[in-house]
Amino acid sequence: MFKARKYKDLELKLGYKFKKEQSLECALTHASVRGGKTTRADNERLEFVGDRVLGLSIAGFLNATFPTAKEGELARRYNSLVRGETCARIGRDLDLGPRLILSEAEAFSGGRDKDTILADAVEAVLGAIFVEAGFDVARDVVLKLWEPLLTEQRPQMAAADPKTALQEWAQGRGLALPLYTVVARVGPDHAPMFTAEVRIRSLDPARGEGASKRLAEQAAAASLLAREGVMDRSSNV
Repeated sequence: MFKARKYKDLELKLGYKFKKEQSLECALTHASVRGGKTTRADNERLEFVGDRVLGLSIAGFLNATFPTAKEGELARRYNSLVRGETCARIGRDLDLGPRLILSEAEAFSGGRDKDTILADAVEAVLGAIFVEAGFDVARDVVLKLWEPLLTEQRPQMAAADPKTALQEWAQGRGLALPLYTVVARVGPDHAPMFTAEVRIRSLDPARGEGASKRLAEQAAAASLLAREGVMDRSSNV
């Protein structure tokens, strides 16, 4: 007789179907159940593994997406994406709280909505996927779950430096590097106005104006980023 999968809705959110449901169940089991009547294994070992999977996945993504960023900027972005509060947010998005296996005391004290417990469970789930399917599959799950957070950061970076933002955005997607051309200059020498055009192979060009070549190029980069939905058109260059 067919047996319904207990965690089917969670697996759909993860984008991964576990070979053994017990693996996912272990990842959802908090250490508070240890020492009670049950001999159920808890998720501490899987959390240890998942923490490393998450870190390497995010580090690899940032390295590929922001190839010109300094180590300090990468570290700042990395820390914001792997910290406990962020993992807990992912856990709430996955609706892990009701699925957690806790001791009665921990559940009574609000454990299903504690940041630390949710964050550990998220990392344990990633660890369980890694154990079953390997790093590539686990990394794909990380990038799927974290994509909204990664997207949130891009407009801030783009507004600060549109030319750098455009280069990193293009390289992160395997596109050619942006090429800039000054297509017009008007006005007197003491107050010129430049028009620059930026081109990336396979994309339509974009133009921008500014009181210097640099400002015109930045405006062109910002225009292309806005058109592609990477930054808001109202952002200042």
